[in-house]
Amino acid sequence: MEAKDLHLGAAERRFAEIVWANAPVTTRQLVALCADALDWKRTTTYTVLKRLCERGLFETADGVVTAKVTQHEFDTAQSEQFVSERFGGSLPAFVAAFTAGKKLKPEEVAELKALIDAME
Repeated sequence: MEAKDLHLGAAERRFAEIVWANAPVTTRQLVALCADALDWKRTTTYTVLKRLCERGLFETADGVVTAKVTQHEFDTAQSEQFVSERFGGSLPAFVAAFTAGKKLKPEEVAELKALIDAME
């Protein structure tokens, strides 16, 4: 997935979350879900669906929308891109910036240590 495909505007993100929560979902059901949750018309739903299908997140076949990329995979790729672009790929630099001025709770420290141990 290309970097440009990882950026979602607020409306696209809400739409994607609806798809991820309901996939596989028929386009008819998706239109109804978007009408309820986002107050969108059918044409808006189809326009955003087409855009996100072109970007490789979802696909439609026989009127059914499925996810080509899970929400977890997407969020992971976005996180990796963010750390790469903003912190030169340095996870320690990201953690230092994220925790600057904050006091970590003992359970947070233990969780971070467990993650590090698991990665060694």
